[in-house]
Order: sequence, then C-alpha cells, then structure tokens
Amino acid sequence: MSRGSSSTLRLQAEACHAASIAIAALDADARHALLVAMADALADGSADILEANARDMHAARAAGPQGALLDRLKLDPARVAAMAAAVRAVAGMPDPVGKVTQRETRPNGLVVERVRIPLGVIAMIYEARPNVTADAAALCLKAGNAAILRGGSEARQSNAAIAGVLGAALQAQGLPAAAVTLVQDPSREAMVELLQFSDLVDLAIPRGGEGLIRFVAEHARVPVIKHYKGVCHLFVEQSADPAMALELLIDGKTSRPGVCNAIETLLVDAAIAPRFLPQALAALAARGVELRGCARTRAWSDAVRPASDDDYAAEFLDLILAVRVVDGLDAALAHIAQYGSDHTEVIATGDAQAAERFVRGTRSAAVMVNASSRFNDGGELGLGAEIGISTTRLHAYGPMGAESLTIERYVVRGNGQVRHPGQG
Repeated sequence: MSRGSSSTLRLQAEACHAASIAIAALDADARHALLVAMADALADGSADILEANARDMHAARAAGPQGALLDRLKLDPARVAAMAAAVRAVAGMPDPVGKVTQRETRPNGLVVERVRIPLGVIAMIYEARPNVTADAAALCLKAGNAAILRGGSEARQSNAAIAGVLGAALQAQGLPAAAVTLVQDPSREAMVELLQFSDLVDLAIPRGGEGLIRFVAEHARVPVIKHYKGVCHLFVEQSADPAMALELLIDGKTSRPGVCNAIETLLVDAAIAPRFLPQALAALAARGVELRGCARTRAWSDAVRPASDDDYAAEFLDLILAVRVVDGLDAALAHIAQYGSDHTEVIATGDAQAAERFVRGTRSAAVMVNASSRFNDGGELGLGAEIGISTTRLHAYGPMGAESLTIERYVVRGNGQVRHPGQG
C-alpha cells in the first residue's frame, strides 16, 4: 500500500474516533430519532441501493459459480425493506447506555453501581452480506459507538450505497457522517493497517469465512471477538417425534443453506434410525441435498456418498449435509465436541432429562431444544438485529445486539468517605 493511502486510512479512523465522542454524548431520545431517520433513509434510497447491488451481482456472476456467495450478496426489494425494518427494530429496543445493572450500599455508606457505557469505535470486518452494513451501523450507534466498516470487495458498490444513505441521515441530524465510516480499500494491507490502530479502535469484529477470521485474529493489535464458522448439528435422540425432527431438519438445512445457522451435520441415534433415517434421507434428496454419511447411514440409501473427517468439520454453506448414526446421547456429544465450532446445536427429543443432559453437555453459543437452528439470530431472539454471532467466550457469546456493544464500569457515590491508613 502506498504511503498516501496509509495516511488516508488513519485520517478516516481519527475522524471516526472524534465522531464517537459526539455519538456517546447523545441521549436515548436522540439516538432513537437518528435510527428512525436512518430506517426511513434506507427505505427511500431502495432504488439506488438495488441498482448498486445489481452491479455487484453482475460482477460476481461473471467471476464464476458462487452459489452461497450469490445468495448472501443479493438484495431485492424485500431484503432492503427487511434491512430498514431491522434498523427500526433496533431503534425501538431498550436503550443499553446508562443502564444500572447492579447497585449495592457498602458498610461505609458508599453506593456502588455497575453502569453500561459505550465501547467507543468498533471495526466491523465482513464479507458478502451488504445488510451487515446497515445492521452493524445501527447496533453500534444504538449503543453509543461509532463504526468503521470494512466489507468485502464483492459487495463494494452495495456497501457504498448503503453507507452513503446512512451518512446522509447522520448529517441531516446534525451529526458527523464519519460516525459510520466505510473503508473502500479492499486490500489485505489496508485491513492489517486498520487492525494496528490500538489508539483509535476499541474492538474488531470479523464476520465471514474461516480464512478471514483467522487472518484478523492473527494480525490484530486491538481486541477481537470472533464470529467463527457455523458447523451446526441436529441430534435426533431416540425418543424424538420423527415428524417434528424431520421438520427441524428440513428447515435447518434447506430454508437458507448459505447462512451460518444452517444445519451442516445430522446425528441420528441408532435406536431411532430405522424409523427416521429412510424418510429423512429421501426428503433431503428430493430437495436437492447432497448427502455424505457413515457406513451405517449409507446402508439406508444408495444416494449417500461416503463422508470423511473433513466433511464432519465442514461449514458447507450449500445444499450438502453430513450424516452419522451414533450410539446414544454420549456419542452425539463426543462427536460435537470433536467437530463442532461452538455455534449452534439442536436436539430433537421427547425426553426432558435427555434435553438437559444435551444442554449441559454442549458449550456452543446457542443450544436449541426441539427448535430450528435458524432461530439463532438476533432478530429472532429479541435483539432487533445482530452484529453477528460471537463464538468467542468474552463478555459477549452468541448473537450480539446493542447491549453486547457496551461494557460495564463502576460508579461510586459517597458523601465524603476516605480510605484511612491501615485499611489496606
């Protein structure tokens, strides 16, 4: 990267840092009004956003077959409307800034509070999905933060159109457009430079493929919360209702296979396999799902190809499913521990004790009992929208809404108390 380009990126980060102070100073009503204005601006700018997205889609198609990427990249009127609705939903969520999460009075009369405050500047690094531009900006602003957004080159024009609409809404509210800063340089060198700004950036959140997340984690000098791949499992326990389990499977695998909360591996208790697997494999094959399974699975269908260890560790993001027959709950948990990515696990069961053992035995960010993996989503879980699904065990784990973009500090209220010598 050229020297001029480097200084330009730092100037952008400095402007975003300065804007974060203005955003943090807003009260809850002002942040609400800002987000409502942004939602309106997205709806009003739909035609320009779709035109820009059409150019990105044309370029992506010309680059060759990329089924999962194209699905994540594509916008249509319904998706733009959903983007605006998500921003509006974030606006309507409880305000996390200034929330007192704990208060106690010490024996010496000090009142000790834990209070939520903004993080500051959040660098969001992501691929393909242009709706992340709006979601991330809305959530950061709701929590009193500014955002530096670095999307993938495949969505460059879509992201620019969305960020332009949001920046105009900020200016219309008398606020600096730099509070939502889009990095236009798609190079890895620019990303590395951004990740060195420990004096300007308070948190980096990578969201995308395994390679991107590893790259960010290895090169960052700022704190990182990883939103890692989703190797999500459905375990059909021996007491499960086969019809319900089939619904969970079809929804989890086929409703939108290119997203991180789609089912990638089906585990079936050997005790229920004769009643469940034949119809499940047939239903999946009828929907165009490529099946890869163990020898016990292949005994039920000639359509199943042999599965490798790599298949069981894979996030396919496509109509491909790995299948394994296991000998009970403990074997299912052992498989998940070996191959899972701490994202989402699902159990289909009619046994409450088995459900609790499964919940306790998995450490993933979300565990679903008789519910689709597709519900591991900020909007579905009441967060309005999400900046991503954290698989890093820090202050936030699972879908991250506005509250996850704040931290707690202590506020101590007294009436003249001092700490005398001899008190430590």
